[in-house]
Amino acid sequence: MQLGMVGLGRMGANMTRRLMRGGHTMVVSDLSADAVKGIAGEGATGSSSLDDLVSKLKAPRAVWVMVPSGDATEKTVQALLSTMQAGDTIIDGGNSYFKDDVRRARLCANKGVHYVDVGTSGGVWGLDRGYCMMIGGPKEAVERLDPIFKTLAPGRGDIARTPGREKLSGNAGGTSSGTSEEGYIHCGPSGSGHFVKMVHNGIEYGIMQAYAEGFDIFKNATSKELPEEIRYDLNLPDIAEVWRRGSVISSWLLDLTAMALLENPTLSEYSGFVQDSGEGRWTIQAALEESVPAEVLTAALYTRFRSRQEHTFAEKMLSAMRQKFGGHVEPKKAGK
Repeated sequence: MQLGMVGLGRMGANMTRRLMRGGHTMVVSDLSADAVKGIAGEGATGSSSLDDLVSKLKAPRAVWVMVPSGDATEKTVQALLSTMQAGDTIIDGGNSYFKDDVRRARLCANKGVHYVDVGTSGGVWGLDRGYCMMIGGPKEAVERLDPIFKTLAPGRGDIARTPGREKLSGNAGGTSSGTSEEGYIHCGPSGSGHFVKMVHNGIEYGIMQAYAEGFDIFKNATSKELPEEIRYDLNLPDIAEVWRRGSVISSWLLDLTAMALLENPTLSEYSGFVQDSGEGRWTIQAALEESVPAEVLTAALYTRFRSRQEHTFAEKMLSAMRQKFGGHVEPKKAGK
């Protein structure tokens, strides 16, 4: 299948590579001519502008936007919409606010253009691991793009089936009628994909905070304020490692934590300045609108705010995990 990709950053470039490996034809665009040239050297077709990209696609066209959320995404979608035609599809794979998706979908529909929002998780590891995708938009557009999603997704791999899923109605052989076991899902109408990804990231904040606080307790178990008989000089990399094996709290985030601690048990290269990319805030806003108590997620968000004023080992842990799964780099003058 042919697809346009706008944005060749940490994820956009690797998604392009994964799609080309899967046999898809890619036309790419980026503000950096060098980035376009580099991916073109790997087999993609480069373009000099968004208009040029659209002109190199065959109808019905599909363009995946993978640029920073907010103003950059808004301008890109508006520019594409002015060029694309009825039957074409714009895909927003970034971390946009779901209410913006609803508005953009209406604008696109007025011109007969489909708008699909895709919450994408996988970070810098997605090229080889695949990307978990949460998709919102019209059914006909999502179904037409299924070959793209199937290639980007991790597939079933060696993950055991959830007991009972074989009983779900669907295809012959007792398989589920959906694609969730493949690593992607059509959540519903416009905005629903980014809504699910938003809450996913809010939960991520809470899980990361729990790990970070736990290891901070370990780090301070040698405190001189404690009675000598209950002071423990613990091996943090080994604790993370043993938890990876059979523990009820094992996870990919714990895998990355173990990696970071093995590389540097003191995390001295991190200041503890922890950014938030917006989804945590939006998750709390949604909880408020729905009158849903979300104490853990709210506390995790507030801790990130506090981290920009003073830094603990727990905050260094959060910073280390963000760097590992998403390649997020701390600001050079963090905390100053």
